[in-house]
Amino acid sequence: MLRILTAGESHGPACLAVIEGMPAGVRLGVEDINEDLERRHADFGRGGRKLIEEDKAEILSGIRYGRTLGSPIALMVRNLDFANWGEAMSLEETKKPSPKVTTPRPGHADLAGAIKYGQDDIRNVSERASARETVARVMAGAVVRQMLAEFAISIASHTVQIGKVTLDKNDYSFDEVAKVFDSDPDIRCIDSATSKKMKQAIEAAAARKDTLGGVVEVIATGVPVGLGSVMHHDRRLDGRIAQALMSIPSAKAVEIGNAIQGAAMFGSAFQDRISYKDGRFTRQTNNSGGIEGGMSNGENIVCRVYHKPLSTLGEPLETVDMATHKSATATVERSDICAVPRAGVIAEAMLALVLGEAMIEKFGGDHIKEMKRNFSAYLKEKGL
Repeated sequence: MLRILTAGESHGPACLAVIEGMPAGVRLGVEDINEDLERRHADFGRGGRKLIEEDKAEILSGIRYGRTLGSPIALMVRNLDFANWGEAMSLEETKKPSPKVTTPRPGHADLAGAIKYGQDDIRNVSERASARETVARVMAGAVVRQMLAEFAISIASHTVQIGKVTLDKNDYSFDEVAKVFDSDPDIRCIDSATSKKMKQAIEAAAARKDTLGGVVEVIATGVPVGLGSVMHHDRRLDGRIAQALMSIPSAKAVEIGNAIQGAAMFGSAFQDRISYKDGRFTRQTNNSGGIEGGMSNGENIVCRVYHKPLSTLGEPLETVDMATHKSATATVERSDICAVPRAGVIAEAMLALVLGEAMIEKFGGDHIKEMKRNFSAYLKEKGL
């Protein structure tokens, strides 16, 4: 089965990803990975690190002549900022360790992580808890997306809310969302007027040394009927997707389809009526977001990820010093004002990883040709 491991600290030498279980024969080049890394790297609301890092992938194993071998794929992005943190993040014991960080940030992993792992220096936790780790997830997601493309499955995302500014448009197409990086690389909102207001909201937050959260929507199209399972709770596709998206730093809620609005509706208005057209079953609406009973139903899978404001503030909040137990102000690290625009790329990667795992689970083979034969036979047998 498909398995992904990431490694690396925020200011360590590198971020790494290892992908196990990819079938052989999938076409893959480093440019496919770098394209997604660039979308993660270039947006509005970023801090100073954007100016330091280049985020270029290196493929270390699992590829020959531009195709996967079926062996584990190892990927790396070097942290250029490590040159500025050599002493503080030394891999060897040092005679001059940097001062311990002992004032945890409210809303961050600092305090809970320090207690759990028995640390008296928050940096031993915060370096791994940092969203820098998502560089590795985006690399892994880009690889899996190449496999999904073999089955005409595509994934795209866009920004639907930043702070109190919300996209009021709901009649957009997947193609419109897929082009949003080209039309609006800073905010990734499909409506230019709303994008301008979102950018102004971020600028206002920066002026007051504060942060903003928001919402991204991620959509997968071309997903076949029957991924996931109704038979066991841990195989339900919606549960697996929700867990993956919730694992993104700053994510605090995940919505599939129109779940939040649907909670206030009658069933007769919410349920997606079924039709039969052009030789296949379809839904007249997609309030369920492409998943029924824990299984994909052939419609677009639509998810929204709700992100809280970032924890590192220019005007830090009150906290307690771990060393003295006295009142203090929280530590201030270099951080972003708003991570929502690039969070969409991370959500795409996580959705790709779940769908890739489900596709291999359902149609798996050692080579992509074998997997595609199984897929074609399934579609033919089911009349899809």
